[in-house]
Amino acid sequence: MSTPAERDWNTTPATAEGWLDRAREVAALFAVDAVARDRAGSTPHAEVALLKDSGLVALLGPVEQGGGGQNWTTAYRVVREIAAGDGSLGQLLGYHYLWFWTARLIATPEQVAAVEQAATRDRWFFGGAVNPRDNDLVVADEGDELVFTGRKSFSTGSKVSDVTVLEGVLEGTDKHVFAIVPSHQDAIAFNDDWDNLGQRLTESGSVEIRGVRVPWSDALGYVDKQFRPQVYNTLNVPLIQLVFTNFYLGIATSALTTAAAYTRSRTRPWPYAIDVKDAAIEEFHVLETYGDLRAKLWAAEALADRAAELVEAINTHPDTVTERQRGEAAVVIAAAKQRAIDTGLEIGTRVFDVTGARATANTTGLDIFWRNIRTHSLHDPLAHKRAEVGRYALLDEIPEPTWYT
Repeated sequence: MSTPAERDWNTTPATAEGWLDRAREVAALFAVDAVARDRAGSTPHAEVALLKDSGLVALLGPVEQGGGGQNWTTAYRVVREIAAGDGSLGQLLGYHYLWFWTARLIATPEQVAAVEQAATRDRWFFGGAVNPRDNDLVVADEGDELVFTGRKSFSTGSKVSDVTVLEGVLEGTDKHVFAIVPSHQDAIAFNDDWDNLGQRLTESGSVEIRGVRVPWSDALGYVDKQFRPQVYNTLNVPLIQLVFTNFYLGIATSALTTAAAYTRSRTRPWPYAIDVKDAAIEEFHVLETYGDLRAKLWAAEALADRAAELVEAINTHPDTVTERQRGEAAVVIAAAKQRAIDTGLEIGTRVFDVTGARATANTTGLDIFWRNIRTHSLHDPLAHKRAEVGRYALLDEIPEPTWYT
């Protein structure tokens, strides 16, 4: 992997296409040793540093602070590009964008300005300890301070993050509290126990929160200990669900292009066919398979892009978005997610049909794509996404906002 010094990253891209070009440069560097790093399971400190040096971590940040000033459409495309280089890094960057945006979703205007200024200027990399399937962190009110305590099974970004988003419930109430805190402090213990089939470099292990102290002024959306959110604050879930969709698509794209390169250079034609070909690329079943998979991937990408348009429409008026607008966006995102998963898993499996037995060698690394999508696509059951779309199609019902919808 070449060093940032060899790249002209001193200039901030002024356009969305410029940022996508930057993302492709970074993804190409990641792709060089993605398989070796996956096999080693090493913490991606150098790779996160590259995301910072390239400026991609500040893509959504204000231009006056050195950020890209881009919208979520660009962010989703960047996630897709980075995931094509390394699926784990695509997930890390996508989660980072969501947590970077947390203040925009629930904080006061003053807090939004302060968080985005610091995060953009200092190029913070965000992690999060907000797994809703676990018990909430307990938040104690100690006068001028809040104290967070508890455990979360997953904390994507953990050791490679500069700051971590915490979420808990104020003791004795039903009030949720979000806060952004330094990741590296004695009161936070990352357990380094992420040992999964795929997405191995996302540092998604468990975390112990052992009395993290936060001033009340840093409780996002609170003024005088009362919650006064800036916007309709259930928009975080559709945003992250579409992040998932886009890094699945990036992984699937890489699976297809990697397999195609192997087929062109190494796959041998079948010598016992009725009509023996001189090269594998001339065999009908090979051409038909690549054509089928490419068409399905284009269709999945188009649906994801349509979903992004709905997200952008909501972001133009977050304070006045209606339940119907949010619900219809969530339905299209659910549809895009199921298409991305189905297509990605199919590509990750069928590429072996057109590469051959020798392509199963560990050095080839074609297994990484299916493993990555299979692992993360279990985040929340796909059957429920299909049912959400089904209820909309059959009964014109929109999904109720939850931690997963």
